[in-house]
Amino acid sequence: MISCGKFANKAVEQLSRIKTSYAMKNTRRNFLKFTGLAGITMAGSQIIPGCTATKSSTKSNLSEVREQVMKKHTQRFNMSGYAAPKLDTVRIGIIGLGSRGADTIALLPHIDGIDIKAVCDLVPEKAETAKKQLQRSGFNPDTYSGKEDSWKYLCERNDIDVIYIITPWALHVPMAVCAMESGKHAAVEVPVAETIEGCWQLVETSERTRKHCIMLENCCYDFFELLTLNMARQGFFGDIIHGEGAYIHDRFKRVFDKEQTTWRLQENINRNGNLYPTHGLGPICQVMNINRGDKMDYLVSTSSNDFMMGKMADKLAETDDFWKPYAHKNYRGNMNVSTIKTNKGRTIMVQHDVTSPRPYSRIHLISGTKACAQKYPLPERISIATGDEWLSLAEYKKLEEKYTPEIVKRFGEMAKAADPAGHGGMDLLINWRLIDCLRNGLPLDMDVYDAAAYSCIEPLSEWSVANRSNSIDVPDFTCGAWEKNQPVMDIALEKGGTTKVKSA
Repeated sequence: MISCGKFANKAVEQLSRIKTSYAMKNTRRNFLKFTGLAGITMAGSQIIPGCTATKSSTKSNLSEVREQVMKKHTQRFNMSGYAAPKLDTVRIGIIGLGSRGADTIALLPHIDGIDIKAVCDLVPEKAETAKKQLQRSGFNPDTYSGKEDSWKYLCERNDIDVIYIITPWALHVPMAVCAMESGKHAAVEVPVAETIEGCWQLVETSERTRKHCIMLENCCYDFFELLTLNMARQGFFGDIIHGEGAYIHDRFKRVFDKEQTTWRLQENINRNGNLYPTHGLGPICQVMNINRGDKMDYLVSTSSNDFMMGKMADKLAETDDFWKPYAHKNYRGNMNVSTIKTNKGRTIMVQHDVTSPRPYSRIHLISGTKACAQKYPLPERISIATGDEWLSLAEYKKLEEKYTPEIVKRFGEMAKAADPAGHGGMDLLINWRLIDCLRNGLPLDMDVYDAAAYSCIEPLSEWSVANRSNSIDVPDFTCGAWEKNQPVMDIALEKGGTTKVKSA
């Protein structure tokens, strides 16, 4: 049997502490309701009884972050550019059928060449609903539900090639490690890990098993981000100097809604930093060839005070016992600003604010020696070095027509039409590209090093905020291979592109 118990049990201990500290019975029920997989108790289980990974933690111990950053690692096998054996049909298992899982269930049937073999959620009704929905699209998945360790049975199957992990953040590392140890590729929602240790565990497991671990950073496939990536590759911006990204999204009412799940609110207690960096950071890293010619060197981070969450929790707790476990706690500051310096001398600013009353923004700014591009506030805009104003809409449209990459030209409109979440098509594009690469035996556009590098900003920013914005090194998860690795995100579709997009 494949061994995953030690690693998962450590995560269980941490999750149990979270539940004990923050949750009453109703809170725990809501935590589980999101995916049905918040508990991963393994005691007494007869499947996947151990694990090759060592100790794990689902939250950063700030006193250990610098020590983890300074640890030396040796690359066992370079997963950058690695192409796994091609698969005629990609057989899929899905763990977690909450809101994001439901979107995935709606998207995948639009992609040819797949077979959804199994779905899993603690809540049997969610698993049965997903099964019925997929049956209408010609699939007949087995369901796993009703137990906190049901997901292990899905991992153990020998007729699955890739496992989608769409669960609360604290579960991503143990589930992804078990998927890879079980001989499956792992496709994990963002962020892929919450600790430096967890990032390294994913890297080392991927290298040892030669199984892909891709973080499903859909914003790398938003159409404007792909446009600017193509422009950068063709030299339009000149030398890239600076980039900006963000996740500014007012979720204040949602996190204090009892009908919503409470695990996101729990994530904001006794933590202070950029807890969700990857949406804004990922596209900037692609433009700057991070892990493939450049790398993030060090980071500094500053957070405002919390002006809203603590006050709301205290107020609600005065009249509703449900909120008492959340009262009188230290909450994340409203705004976090993290600044990163790269080895090649570029700078990146990443912001995070999900409570202030502001319009949605991921920013996405690319600044070079010849031109600049920016999205948010909308509409998208471009300027060139010969002028100090944004180009007119007509001039922008000419550039858009010239530089729109092949992946958007071929699949953009179909992707928009098939998008259940209102994300403009990027959700289908990332899933289509993953399937197409696996079916054609191609390297994935993003690999485990990208997943780790984008996600590690979370614990690093926490450490910097806690230490008066002192700088901290960003680990090199490629162990030096970044100097020779080549960009692999094939937006021109020079290889592959054979997988059809169809009506579900």
